Amino acid sequence: MKPIAIAYRGVRERLVSSVITILAVALASSLLMLVWAFKKEAEESFAGATGGFDAVLGPRGSKLQIVLNALYHIDESPGLMRWEDYERASKFPAVEAAYPIAVGDNYRGYRLVGILPEYLLNHEYAEGQGFELESGGRIFESKAMDAVIGSFAASKLGMGIGDTFHPYHGLIYNENAKHEEIYTISGVLKPTGTPADKVIWIPISGIQTMSGHNPAAATDVSAALLKFKQGANMAGFQLDMLYNKQGDRLTLAWPASRTITQFFDKISWFDKILQAVAILVAIIAGGSILAILYNTMNERKRDTAVLRALGARKSTVFAISLLEAVGMTLAGAILGFGVYLVLGFGIGEVVRNETGVVLDPLRGNAAMLWAPLGMVAIGVVAGILPAIKAYRTEVARNLS
Repeated sequence: MKPIAIAYRGVRERLVSSVITILAVALASSLLMLVWAFKKEAEESFAGATGGFDAVLGPRGSKLQIVLNALYHIDESPGLMRWEDYERASKFPAVEAAYPIAVGDNYRGYRLVGILPEYLLNHEYAEGQGFELESGGRIFESKAMDAVIGSFAASKLGMGIGDTFHPYHGLIYNENAKHEEIYTISGVLKPTGTPADKVIWIPISGIQTMSGHNPAAATDVSAALLKFKQGANMAGFQLDMLYNKQGDRLTLAWPASRTITQFFDKISWFDKILQAVAILVAIIAGGSILAILYNTMNERKRDTAVLRALGARKSTVFAISLLEAVGMTLAGAILGFGVYLVLGFGIGEVVRNETGVVLDPLRGNAAMLWAPLGMVAIGVVAGILPAIKAYRTEVARNLS
């Protein structure tokens, strides 16, 4: 009988303990990939989902809150800024484009964002990629009671071109806070993989003058999205000095992507805890393999001696023991990849529901290679001691 077949039979004889060990390896491997590969994917996806903007100008407050509110649509605005502030920023020589936004309403939990139609017509949310509408749609005019809905929001709400809706006051859906106005969906955006997919876009004047809103703030905006001219390297520093260092009314979040990166850096302590847990589980899995195989060698001394008496070489006996360890860790690593995909796509769906950012668990990352291979290596190391024990089995003593 070949060593592989004998090793397979040995694993089957200890089915319960073998399955537990394989599950431990799978858990360790999937945790390692989630902590390193998926975390990296999340950071890069969020930092890259700034909608093609370099900075966000908002009322005085937290840079993170301003960015989350204006670009990711998942936080409240710290206040309002004057229309004149937006116009002044848009005329700054290094600013290529500036778009004011206004928030404060929703439809069944999906945020309404007031914007100028030029934003949807001219802006590129990624290099060479502008907003496109599904067939039959059109961008609203600046004073129209029309709306353009993101693809994800349209899918979840079951809405399309020609459907109408009443906005609801506030960012959290409250069926008792319905506005009088009725908007008609004039277009559905094609998927962008950005937070824009979960937003309902309407003319900015619609948010500003919505019934029930303060008339005194009818020209105010929540923030201004800024894109700098190519090569204008000093623009951010100059505006940072103007608004953050010298001014006391407005806050410039620049670079927008760095604000998100800094947020991830602030919670890096949690990553370290997860990393420690993943490594600990990997060590425990390796120790489990070592304990199972070492104890098994004590129970199978006679079987090993019989194999030797029948002509099996010491190297063959060594290989059988080592193959059992490698087989269990390899099976666990393969299962762990499956667990990683299930968890990755599940977490990705939750993140998309909440932020609109699309995460790809299959995106290439070195951790997706070294984590499974590392578990196999741990299995090999754990299997060496039992294999040596099998190698040194004395034939005469264990046959008597």
